[in-house]
Amino acid sequence: MEEMAKKESGESATAARALAEAPEKHAAAEADFNDPDLYINRELSLLAFQHRVLEEAEDERNPLLERVKFLSILGSNLDEFFMVRVAGLAAQMEAGAMDVGPDRMSARAQLIAIRREVKKLLNEARKCLDQLMPALSEQDINLYDYAELNEAQLKRVAKYFEETIFPVLTPLAFDPGRPFPHISNLSLNLAVTIRDRSGQERFARLKVPDSLPQLVTLNATPKAKGKRESPAKRTDLVWLEQVIAANLPALFPGMEIVQAHPFHVTRDADLAIKELEAEDLMESIEEGVKQRRFGSVIRLVVTPDMPASMLEILMNNLEIGPADVYRHPRPLSLKRLFNLYSLERPDLKYAPFTSAMAAEFAETAEDDDMFAVIRRGDVFLHHPFDSFQPVVEFLRKSARDPGALAIKICLYRVGRNSPIVETLLEAIEEDKQVAALVELKARFDEESNIEWAKALERAGVHVVYGLIGLKIHSKVALVVRREQDRIARYVHLSTGNYNAVTAHLYTDMGLFTADDDIADDVSNLFNYLTGYSYKSDYKKLLVSPVNLRRRMEALIEREIKHAKAGRKARLVFKMNALVDPAMIQSLYRASRAGVKIQLLVRGICCLRPGLPGISDNIEVYSEVGRFLEHSRVYCFHNNGDEEVYIGSADLMTRNIDHRVEVLAPIEDPKIVRHICDDVLGVYFADTAKSRQMLASGAYVRRKPADGKKPLNAQEWLLKNNRKATGKSRLVRSRQQP
Repeated sequence: MEEMAKKESGESATAARALAEAPEKHAAAEADFNDPDLYINRELSLLAFQHRVLEEAEDERNPLLERVKFLSILGSNLDEFFMVRVAGLAAQMEAGAMDVGPDRMSARAQLIAIRREVKKLLNEARKCLDQLMPALSEQDINLYDYAELNEAQLKRVAKYFEETIFPVLTPLAFDPGRPFPHISNLSLNLAVTIRDRSGQERFARLKVPDSLPQLVTLNATPKAKGKRESPAKRTDLVWLEQVIAANLPALFPGMEIVQAHPFHVTRDADLAIKELEAEDLMESIEEGVKQRRFGSVIRLVVTPDMPASMLEILMNNLEIGPADVYRHPRPLSLKRLFNLYSLERPDLKYAPFTSAMAAEFAETAEDDDMFAVIRRGDVFLHHPFDSFQPVVEFLRKSARDPGALAIKICLYRVGRNSPIVETLLEAIEEDKQVAALVELKARFDEESNIEWAKALERAGVHVVYGLIGLKIHSKVALVVRREQDRIARYVHLSTGNYNAVTAHLYTDMGLFTADDDIADDVSNLFNYLTGYSYKSDYKKLLVSPVNLRRRMEALIEREIKHAKAGRKARLVFKMNALVDPAMIQSLYRASRAGVKIQLLVRGICCLRPGLPGISDNIEVYSEVGRFLEHSRVYCFHNNGDEEVYIGSADLMTRNIDHRVEVLAPIEDPKIVRHICDDVLGVYFADTAKSRQMLASGAYVRRKPADGKKPLNAQEWLLKNNRKATGKSRLVRSRQQP
């Protein structure tokens, strides 16, 4: 079976190479869109994105500690990849499921290919870290091995261990009278072999506490003389687990420490909620979150020098095989490198920035009517280049406004200490009607959302947790006001979450509007989410799973008709992922008809661009930079009468068929031009952080023309956002020196 899987995986790799070398076979008059060679495997495409993240760590143009942060992000991404994607494939294989995707790779073949790619990634990440360490030392940040510490440092560490670390530690023995201890998900541990006075060797496990700083500072604290002195710039550090390992005799007095080695465990963390059988969805998800740490082990990471006998104990008791074991030098969890990034060294990080205030609101006095601004015309925001504060103020003013009657909002990821939720609580105190759709199934944010849901319920908010079988991923807010002799409605629609923290870290787009048709659609959407509704269409919104797929396919088909009639036809899409086979086939058909297609896909892209006769009119780019690209934009040229939609939906089957998503039209011609020319135009002109995808699935960095400096789209938008409008900004972007 193993050999068959390896052969299958090898055949897939050979097919990809063949596409790059001789793709002319697809130029036939009738294309077979079921040909697996036309699709890239979803999981391998996601790992290709992780490689692009690693490239940012390798890029010497990035500030030093930002490069360290990208390594940390890579580690965090791989943790989630194993907890969710690899866990799912392992479950498929164990269940004997025969389902395959359009690329026809079985679960077993994918797992083998994943292991190969992950090992490559980790090896490259280690090389990158080895290059970063000397550069950090040059900046007076020194990360030592414990064996390198001098006498003064050893004394300081010994005192810290005795006073701070020792009281927190709990060694757990493993012997006939005591079962193998539970190893929690994502925990870092020490496997310890000890020898008692009779010569008997025993095994013990010691968890490295994540409640303590993972890096122990070796520098002496300067003493104040008269006035407070600032600490020295030099920072000397050692990993916490090395300090613990060096002081094990204090935990096992009278025993001989034979050996100690760290190990890191990743478990299946995907919640499988049987909603149809769950009487209380919140209770079920709370229990699921608790059980997450007990999921089956998916990955064990150990150091290269861990002996086979110790590894065997871990493998047997964690119930894993050799394919689940990864050997990697310290630190075993790259995510822990974020502790280095957290150092107070602003000189080694991106320069801070201040988001611009939208001119429409910047010119409004504090006490002016924000709603009057929205009535005068739609207001577009592009975060983080535009401030997120107007969104907070929109809800805050609604909470305090005597004329406001109701607030309705979809909350997917709000984070902790959320100003958005605080405004909803304030609205209840002001006797407003408040309804909140809180998505409890927002992966890895379940606990935070449960806490907010309970707080909102206690305050009197109408809280709805979602629909059976559907995850509510839309980002919509509705405010209802009484204005003289009428009821008015104001809407905010967004591509991103109502999270003030990520609004500073992710690129997202938002729209304020008082358009009556959109307001009607949003009202009907909330009725669908909170009550019972079989509404099959909307006036202007594209809503999944109701009409989004049908409307998107119709809009693409319209471009195909324009192309066949000899008119200019073009599609420009920006999204996080392109996976859905039917949507990919629609784009292939459009390309064959002569529609010019440009795709900016941050992460997974299962479409192969540049195949003669299939996708030779399709270009695919990926942008990885300072901010996480999160906005979704869909532009249809429509023979010059352009239609633009923004919203929460990626072109993935789960988004289109199994989530509640919303795409909203941009109808103001100035905003349309701003998005098409000033935003997307700059991204497609990027020659610093943009990569172009090849038919093989590989990505190559774009380069500036000879004699030109690289253009970084995100940095350009930081400096130039809202300074000008229209095509002139795009022209200037293309002429950057």
